[in-house]
Amino acid sequence: MKKRILITGATAGFGKAIAEKFAANQHDLIITGRRIERLEVLKRKLESDHGVDVHVLPFDVREKEQVTAAINSIPPDKSPNILVNNAGLASGLSHIQNGDLEDWDKMIDTNVKGLLYVSRAVLPTMISQGSGHVINIGSTAGKEVYENGNVYCASKHAVDAISKSMRIDLLGTGVKVTQISPGAADTEFSEVRFHGDKERAKSVYNGFEPMSAEDIAELTYYAANLPPNLCINDMVVTSLAQANSYYVKRT
Repeated sequence: MKKRILITGATAGFGKAIAEKFAANQHDLIITGRRIERLEVLKRKLESDHGVDVHVLPFDVREKEQVTAAINSIPPDKSPNILVNNAGLASGLSHIQNGDLEDWDKMIDTNVKGLLYVSRAVLPTMISQGSGHVINIGSTAGKEVYENGNVYCASKHAVDAISKSMRIDLLGTGVKVTQISPGAADTEFSEVRFHGDKERAKSVYNGFEPMSAEDIAELTYYAANLPPNLCINDMVVTSLAQANSYYVKRT
């Protein structure tokens, strides 16, 4: 059955790959992000390549008024069946006593409050329809902490807790809740964490084969297409070279 998927942070990385995966399988999309030019390019490509309907909503998940206005502008016939809360980032990597307060605000506002704002705006419609699926993109950093990860790890632990409590609160509504928690994946993630330092970002993946954005898209699509009576609650995934957030076998 054709579905409509709302994906936050669809301009790059996991979000873009997830949009491409669903479009390739003939599902319609609502793609969101801050970079409207990238959203428009992706819209044109997906509609041209796959003949699906793609609705663009440019907004910053950190701005609750923008989120509410954008979600409320979705026509009733374009209401999403699936919400992928993908927008998230790491900013900085330092001991907590040396942390940059702007980095902290950016991570908490995006990874925690942004996820909450979007979910709060989308869920009432799903509940009224008696069906839906929320897929939160977490992290192995939400399962254990590591040196210098402090606030990023805390924000992803919050995603873990929110996903668990969301699932309890939505029992009986027909709305599924899944968390996918990836380990190291070669996307723009490290470049953003290191404030545009491409060389340092690339070194993160030296000596082992990380996951790709397409890997996470495959898992997201799988989780979203199980029989109606089944729900993957939590999926933790790494490359073969990685045991958890800390242990990586490099050559």
